[in-house]
Amino acid sequence: MQKAIILALLASGGTALAATPKDTLVIYSGADIPTLDPGGSYDTVSGGFVENMYETLVTYRGSSIRVLEPLLATKWAASNGAKTYTFDLRKGVKFHSGATLTCRDAEYTFERNILTNSSANGNWFLAESLLGTQKNAYEDKTITWQRIDQAVECNSAGQLVFNLAKPDATFLAKLAFNGNSIVERAYAAKLGEWSGTEKDWRDWVGKDLIGSRLSKAPNGTGAYRFVRQDASVVMLEAFNGYWGGRPKISRVVRQKVPELAARQQAFLKGDADFIEGGGRSVDEAQLKGKPGVAWVDDLPNINAPSILMNASITDARLIGSRKLDGKGVPADFFSNINVRKGFSYAFNYGEYINALQSGRGKQRTMLLPEVFFGYDDTVKKYTYSPAQAANYFKQAYKGELWRNGFTLNINYRAGSASALTTFEILKRNIEALNPKFKINLQPKQWSELLADSKNGKESMLLMTWAPDYADPDNFLYTFYASDGYLAVRSNYRDERMDILLKQARQTGDPLERSRWYSLLAKRAYDTAPIMILPAASNYVFYRDNINGISASTYSPMTATVGGVLWKDLSKN
Repeated sequence: MQKAIILALLASGGTALAATPKDTLVIYSGADIPTLDPGGSYDTVSGGFVENMYETLVTYRGSSIRVLEPLLATKWAASNGAKTYTFDLRKGVKFHSGATLTCRDAEYTFERNILTNSSANGNWFLAESLLGTQKNAYEDKTITWQRIDQAVECNSAGQLVFNLAKPDATFLAKLAFNGNSIVERAYAAKLGEWSGTEKDWRDWVGKDLIGSRLSKAPNGTGAYRFVRQDASVVMLEAFNGYWGGRPKISRVVRQKVPELAARQQAFLKGDADFIEGGGRSVDEAQLKGKPGVAWVDDLPNINAPSILMNASITDARLIGSRKLDGKGVPADFFSNINVRKGFSYAFNYGEYINALQSGRGKQRTMLLPEVFFGYDDTVKKYTYSPAQAANYFKQAYKGELWRNGFTLNINYRAGSASALTTFEILKRNIEALNPKFKINLQPKQWSELLADSKNGKESMLLMTWAPDYADPDNFLYTFYASDGYLAVRSNYRDERMDILLKQARQTGDPLERSRWYSLLAKRAYDTAPIMILPAASNYVFYRDNINGISASTYSPMTATVGGVLWKDLSKN
C-alpha cells in the first residue's frame, strides 16, 4: 500500500504525502538534478544521488577528511616509485542489473572518464594523474588510445592496475570522488554508451555526459537502485542484492519544490523528512526548535563560498549595450582590476553573516577552509567600505564608468533564497554608490546556470566549491589557475598565480607548499579576481524520527543531504 502511495505521488508530480511512511525518506529540494551519470556528476545535487546508487573503490572513514578505507576495493599497494597502484576488488558484488562486478567494469569506468574529460565534469583531475594533462584527446594530440588503454589495466590475477604519469600524493583521495564510481561495462555499452573498445573511442572524446543514456537509466552497485524520474520527482528503492546488506530505509523520494515556504510547511507538517533550507538565519528562525525537528550544529565546513566575476561575458543579454553608456557593460567588464576591487569593497560581509549565518560566519583570507594546511590567516581581506568602493569605481576606465554608470544583469539559482539574498546585498550596496549604477537579478534553473557558466555566459556566479578530494590544491588550483576547472567560468588569467600554483604542485612537503599558498593568497588579495564570501560552521536539520545523524556520523566529504548516506539511516 505504501509503495502505491509513493508511486501515486510520482505520477502526480506535485501533491505531498500525508505523512512519510516509516520505511521511506522524502526529500524536498528547490534544485533540479543535472545528471545521474557518475562520469558527468560534478555538482553536489547530482553527487548526493550518485553516491547512494553507485560506489567508489575507496571512501573516507567516518567523518575524516584524511583517512581512506576500502569500499569496492579490499586492499591496494603502491609500487614503481608510487607511480603504479594495484587494487584487489571485492568479490560477489552485484550491479543493480544483476551482473557481477569484475575488474573489466572498473577498467571501463576509468577509461570512460578519461575519454569524456571536459569542462563539464570532474574527469580532468583523473586525466591529470593518469595522463599527465588535464586535457582530452581533442585538445592534446599526444593522447592516443594506447596511452589511455595502458593507464588503466586488469592484470592476469584480476587486479586493477593504475599507471600514473608521475607520483601523485592525492591520487587515492581522487578515487574517493563520487564521479569515479564504478559503472557496468556491458550494461552501459548496451544502452549506447561507449563500447569500451578502440573502435569508437574517438567518438567519445570530451563527450558531455550530463544527459547521457546512463543518466536516464542508472545502474550501480550501491544500496539504492533507480526506479523512476520525471520533471519534478525521482524515486529510488533499496537494492535487495546489495553486498553490504539491505538498508532499513526501503525507498527514497525526492521532489522538486521551488518555493521555500512550501518546503518549510511540508517539513513542519511531517510531509518531508529533509528539505533544502534557506540559509542559517532563515532556518533557525523558521525551523529550529519547532516540534518534530532535530538539529545538529557546529559541524565542519570544508566548502569555499565565492562569487566569480567573469572577465569575458559571452551572453549579450546580460551586458546590454556592451558599452559604458549606462545601458550595459563591456564583455570584459571584470577584466578591469578597479571594477573588481570596487565590487569587493561594495559587498557588506557583515550583513551577509547576519542575514544568512545568524552572526556565526567568519571571513576567510583565502578560498581554502581553515582545516587544510596552507591556510594563512595573516593575509589581508576585503571589508565593506563604500568609500573605498567608490574610489575604485571612479578610477575604472579613467572615470568614464563613474560618469556614465552601468547596467549589469546577474542570474542566480532559482529557488535558492540564500543566493537571492546574497545578490540582493550586492545589488543594494552597488546601486547606493551611484544612481547611475544598476543591477538586475534574474532567477535561472540550476542545470542551465551550470551549463551556461561553463561556456562563459554568466556575468557573475555564486559558487560554493565542495572539494573533490581533500587537498588544498583542489581549491586553489581550481579557482585560480588559468587551466583550472573554473577558468572557463571566470576567464581569469594571471601568469604570476600560475607560477605559484605550479611551484606548490612540485613538492610533496606540506610546509613548503604552505609557503607558496601564502604568496598566492596575497596575490589574490592584490588582484581581487574572486569575491571570497564568509563561511560558517555547518548544521543539519531533519525530522526527529530519523536515526543515524550526529556530529560523529556527519561526513563533510559526503554530498548527501544530512551528511550521512541513506543506507546508514533508519526511522522510528
